[in-house]
Amino acid sequence: MAGRIFLVLLLGVVVSASLALGLGDAKRRADLDRLHLERAADRTQDFVGVLNATSEPVRSRLAAKGVRGVRPAPAGAKGVAPDPAFTGLLAARLGPRAEVRAGRADLASCRPRLDAELASARRRGEIPDALPPGVEPPMCWLVDLKLEDGQPLRLAIETPPRLVGENRAFDPIYLAILALGVGVLALVVARMAAAPLRGLAEAAGELGRDLDRAPLPEAGPTEVAAAARAFNAMQTRLQGHVAGRTQMLAAITHDLQTPLTRLRLRLEKVADPALKARLVADLAAMQDLVREGLDLARSQETAEAFATVDLDSLLESLAADAADAGEAARFVEGAGLDVRARPQALRRCIANLIDNALTYGGGAEISAEAGRGDVVVRVRDHGPGLPEDKIEAVFEPFMRLEDSRSRDTGGSGLGLTIARALAERNGGSLELRNHPDGGLEAVLRLRAA
Repeated sequence: MAGRIFLVLLLGVVVSASLALGLGDAKRRADLDRLHLERAADRTQDFVGVLNATSEPVRSRLAAKGVRGVRPAPAGAKGVAPDPAFTGLLAARLGPRAEVRAGRADLASCRPRLDAELASARRRGEIPDALPPGVEPPMCWLVDLKLEDGQPLRLAIETPPRLVGENRAFDPIYLAILALGVGVLALVVARMAAAPLRGLAEAAGELGRDLDRAPLPEAGPTEVAAAARAFNAMQTRLQGHVAGRTQMLAAITHDLQTPLTRLRLRLEKVADPALKARLVADLAAMQDLVREGLDLARSQETAEAFATVDLDSLLESLAADAADAGEAARFVEGAGLDVRARPQALRRCIANLIDNALTYGGGAEISAEAGRGDVVVRVRDHGPGLPEDKIEAVFEPFMRLEDSRSRDTGGSGLGLTIARALAERNGGSLELRNHPDGGLEAVLRLRAA
């Protein structure tokens, strides 16, 4: 979204500014053309006024000589089609009796001798062949009119070269500066517009890992504040649903304790030892299933606060506890970094992974290493591994793969489910993969402190 806003602002402002500058430049040129026409009309009006006010002998001499920019047209001079703008301007100045007709002509019609001299000077290299950039050549007008006494008169009127400047609408330096300035402005605006959405996206991603995260600040523009309020309301409702589920499971577990205890007492009175052992084992499995179901629910909700945890010490102590119990657990190497996590939830998560490796892989190798802004914990066993299409399935509740992992018992199928839930509650992630050298490896990623 930020990129789209940036491009729309950049292109929109640059194109709009270029069009506005082009229109302004065109208007400026039109104003210059009108000004030159008015000056030519002023000179023509003055010259014709003098001719109308003088007697015949003086008029003939003035008409033959002309004045600066206004002179009699040479014999045989021809113009193009009449120019309505200049014709109308002269007609307004001289009146309808003058019967004015004006049209553009070649510059040679206004100054044939001077034009020939300029051509000769260009051939000799004394003056350049072309005018400098931004300068338009002189213009010549042929004007046919009648004096007040009805005498016809043809005049050649010359306008001087015009300094019009270059077309600033397509000045590359100007456009580069404009694009740079607008680009910086568009980038700032795009980041400001996308920042609330980016914060909302990050909060939504964190909500899946930490339902008890701090609410979003309900500040900013009206739309952003409304979205933050809706998000916080959704988070509150989710917290209520999870809390209600946990309370329900806790109540069920508590209520089941009494009948389960009575069943165990009555089973002690069973006379057949084999039947008694089977019944007691079934009852113990039932109690374990209820307890682990409650643990799964509690793993989704915890009031434990985040703290800085010495990860290497935690891993070493868990490996030592398993080794003291006679298990093949070994701490290989540490990362030398602390992590931000909920200490008890993290301990339970890693303990579940170690128990899973010991139970179904025959041993556990525990290591940690620094990643890109995080810490990676690896718990590897040397068992048969898992089929690739079943790796994600084992994270589902009550999913058991006894045949693929050579397990004597299927357990409850909640150990890995609880481990992943606890990993996400600690702001991390958990995944399984088959190690290239054999066995299954659990990869736990945590945020570095």
